[in-house]
Amino acid sequence: MAFAHSDAHFDGSSTSVPFRAADGSATIALKILVAGGLGVGKTTLVGAVSEIRPLRTEERLSELGRPVDDTSAVAAKRTTTVAMDFGRIDLRPGLALYLFGTPGQDRFWFVWDELATGSVGAVVLADTRRLADCFPSVDFFERRGLPFVVAVNCFEGTEVFDVEDVRAALDLDPGVPVLLCDARRREDGREVLIRLVSHAAESRSPR
Repeated sequence: MAFAHSDAHFDGSSTSVPFRAADGSATIALKILVAGGLGVGKTTLVGAVSEIRPLRTEERLSELGRPVDDTSAVAAKRTTTVAMDFGRIDLRPGLALYLFGTPGQDRFWFVWDELATGSVGAVVLADTRRLADCFPSVDFFERRGLPFVVAVNCFEGTEVFDVEDVRAALDLDPGVPVLLCDARRREDGREVLIRLVSHAAESRSPR
């Protein structure tokens, strides 16, 4: 699959893809998923950190979708991702991340298996006002043994909970990192991704 705004080719068949940057240097690209419930901030996070113009597949929410998409908790939301978001960030020379934001509605989950192929790990975005929305994402990655971190998107005006309280509420393994972030802030998104890459490396290291 080739992406118009990327200078590399990614076919999803492995966890890293080597390519040549514009200056001729070799770079390794790692595939990362950004998952979570409807309206939790996945598109926002990918757009905030991406160093290329992100590819988005958003469509307007319609009356026809109301019977199947629960938008009661995100009444102001007008668009939704129907396939994926795509962005890229260079963490350091020689290491780039390809970010794939997943659709949040149940009816688009058939896309997840394809997106998960070749991924090194995932970010599960959570909203403490509706934590149950991220249970399917957590279950998906746990069942596949894919390393993930939970990033609590701290929306304005919402109560901020301790990360250990979030861990307990989601019944997460003690080894799963839980972080607080603002998905609109590039610095926060970058920190979440760095923690995920470190966690994925630790998970794959011989014990």
